[in-house]
This record gives sequence, structure tokens and C-alpha cells, in this order.
Amino acid sequence: MKSGSHLIQARELVRLAEGGHDFVLIDARAGQDARERYRAGHLRGALHVHLEEELSDIHEDLRKGGRHPLPSPQRFSVFLGRLGIGPGSHVVVCDDQGGANAAARFWWMLKAMGHEKVQLLDGGMQSALRSGYPPESGEGSTEPMPPYSGKDWELPTAGMEEVARAAAHPDYLVVDVRGEARYLGIEEPIDTIAGHIPGAVNMPYENNLDDDGLFLPPSRLHEMYSKLTGGRPASQVILHCGSGVTACHSALAMAAAGWEIPPVYTGSWSEWSRNGRAVAREV
Repeated sequence: MKSGSHLIQARELVRLAEGGHDFVLIDARAGQDARERYRAGHLRGALHVHLEEELSDIHEDLRKGGRHPLPSPQRFSVFLGRLGIGPGSHVVVCDDQGGANAAARFWWMLKAMGHEKVQLLDGGMQSALRSGYPPESGEGSTEPMPPYSGKDWELPTAGMEEVARAAAHPDYLVVDVRGEARYLGIEEPIDTIAGHIPGAVNMPYENNLDDDGLFLPPSRLHEMYSKLTGGRPASQVILHCGSGVTACHSALAMAAAGWEIPPVYTGSWSEWSRNGRAVAREV
């Protein structure tokens, strides 16, 4: 997939819809009331996916995988079939947060299944509505398909031990994409302990976006991440966040800039901070 094609602009999506092209549109808005907000109004033809119920396999003990552990590839394959997504489907995924929440996670999960044609809607559903994409309300429907053919995650992930080794090794880089206040340990609104993984550096995922909530041009993203990684290949960079969701936003940004998709620590801070691991603070 060529650089930049991981994203689709709102005008392109409108042209696809007006031209009668076949694509699967996914609404990945997250939050406790996400289903209700989807039913109240969404982009025409969009199907909703739920972060907690369908894109995660949440355990009672958050020490095992954190707040949003990945489901098994087999379970996700069945879910993709229910959405009418097969290996040849063109999938467009959006949310209302610039792709920062479950939209990027769904993009990453599809890429990890080996799916080629999946794009995130740049600027989110708001951008599409401003460009004239028609809205609708109610519950979406589609023709189900057999389970997707993928049998395992094909993108690299990292676990706690690997992250600990990488954070202490000069040839590797662990990148924390949470906001600076959480990284520094000034505040922690979600997890139980404030701070960061010792040795990790901070590059908030919001830095991927401009003031209008659109991804920066590929050239600027490439410059930004080249400076951050200091010449390391993507295979020696590990991305993490609070629970393995917004890290996917930075994985997408790097891919859009022409990088290979780096490993993601799927348990992230929500797992690390609950396992008695060392915590760094800069306050």
C-alpha cells in the first residue's frame, strides 16, 4: 500500500458513495453511550463497532492485558464476517475524535489480520458531514459473510518483558503516546498509578494532527518520527498508550508517512502499572 493511502479524505468518501462504489463503512465511536449516539445519527450505511464489547476481550483481572486486551484472531474473524467484511472488502473506518480512539484500533486490527484495503477517514465523521455525506439514524444492517480467513495477528505486538528490555536498551525506543501530563505523572484520570515506563519517551498522539483535527501531511509526519526515532527502524520502536488503543493512532501516522507499522504494546500502561513494575515520574 503506497504512502498516505491508509487515510481517505472526506471528499473522496463522498465520491465513492455518489459513484455507487462498494465499500464497508464502520463507525467506531467509543464511550458508554456510543451505541445510543450511533443510533441517534451516523453516516449513511455505517455499521457500529464497540470498543469494549467487540474490539477487546476484557478480563476481570486487569493485570492480564490491561483495560482493552485484544480478542483472539478467531473471535475477531467471526465478527468481521458478521459485518460483511471479507479479504477483498474496501473498508473505511471513522469516529468522532480524529481517529484517535477505536477507529485507529479497528484499522490496526484489520491490518493485523492481513487486510489490505482499509482506510481511516481523515477528520472523522464531522469532516464527512461538512463535505455533504448524508446522515441517517437507526440501526445499520448488512449481509453477513463467513468468518474472515485470517488465523493469527500478522503485525508485531510486544509484552511486558519485551518492553522492559527495550526501554533499557539504547538500540530500541519505547514511545508513550499519552498526553504529557499523564506521562510526567502530574495526573492519571483513568489508571491507578501516575507516571510512565522508565526509559520511555513521550510523543502524544495529538501531535499527529493539525489544528483542524486532520493528520499532518506525510512529509511532516516522516520528519517528526525520523527525529523521534533517531534512525532506528520501525522494528526497534514500540508504541504504547493507556490501554493499547490510541497507540494505534501513532502506528497509523507512521504508516501514512511511509514507515513499516511498529510493534504495539497492547497491554500498555494499564497493564504495566498494575503489575508492580517500576514507575518513573518527572514532577
